[in-house]
Amino acid sequence: MVLVGDVVLLGVAVVALWIGARSLVTGASRLASAAGISALVVGLTVVAFGTSAPEVVVSTGAALEGQGDVSVGNVVGSNVFNLGVILGIVAVIAPFRVMETLLRRDALAMAASTVVAAVVLADGVVSRLDGAILLALLGCYLGALWLAIRRENDGDGGSSGSTDGSETVPDARDRGEVRFGLEVGRVLAGLVLVIVGGRVLVDSAVGLALAAGVSEWAIGATVVAAGTSIPELVTSVVAARRGNTGIAAGNVVGSNVFNVVGVLGIAAVARPLTVDPAVFVGLAWLGVLTAFATAVLATGRRLTRLEGALLVILGAGYSAVSLLG
Repeated sequence: MVLVGDVVLLGVAVVALWIGARSLVTGASRLASAAGISALVVGLTVVAFGTSAPEVVVSTGAALEGQGDVSVGNVVGSNVFNLGVILGIVAVIAPFRVMETLLRRDALAMAASTVVAAVVLADGVVSRLDGAILLALLGCYLGALWLAIRRENDGDGGSSGSTDGSETVPDARDRGEVRFGLEVGRVLAGLVLVIVGGRVLVDSAVGLALAAGVSEWAIGATVVAAGTSIPELVTSVVAARRGNTGIAAGNVVGSNVFNVVGVLGIAAVARPLTVDPAVFVGLAWLGVLTAFATAVLATGRRLTRLEGALLVILGAGYSAVSLLG
């Protein structure tokens, strides 16, 4: 009966995540249009950090319970899932040309965060000092995004037509039609559904995995990681289907940066983390995926369906290796 209950909760959680993601994308994109901010910046901030809320809840909770493997495995596995499966699926659904800002600033920030993760985890321990340093880096990244928003509001980015395949910001007439109270409520409702749905999904998925005799590290790197990344998956897929590739791509890149410097930082500050040596296999896989994704983005051309399919294969391969290992 317990297994049946977990399966039912799993289904309910997926529905909640789908509804919440649709609400989140709709509200966020309309608020972005009204404020004259590009969808990319919104995807990198409100949407990315909002859909990473389950990672914060799960990793911090696991840290407080002394489950360092689950906490760190969730971060590493989620980033692999985001880059491989989610970005790959987005490209398969709607091949897109990478925006210059995403290439020069945020893709590099994502690559840098992967290097930082490797350095911090090199000794198998993430101390409170390490966590504090990671949170300081998060502050620096948010500061860079704030400056980008100021430039856009000053008319330096995103308000004119785009030649890179990303969506443009609607003119003043479209902005005037946005009902701020309604859209803010839509975003908040979406975030609540995403957070609650993500938590329920992880709890039920972990219960099923434990019943199958899967190791703690494998659970964190696969079941928990995929479960907490469902919000990113659903949000990015919904955004891609609606043509909001800025939100879709920004969600993936922003979530990966936030997972390392934000989620790992918060979890380590809550309680120092000690992890299994298997983390190095995960970091190596993440490094390869990050290098591949960054190289593809650095071409300055469209991320094709073939490249997207390759990303999906690499991302899914990590889960298979982790479970079989």
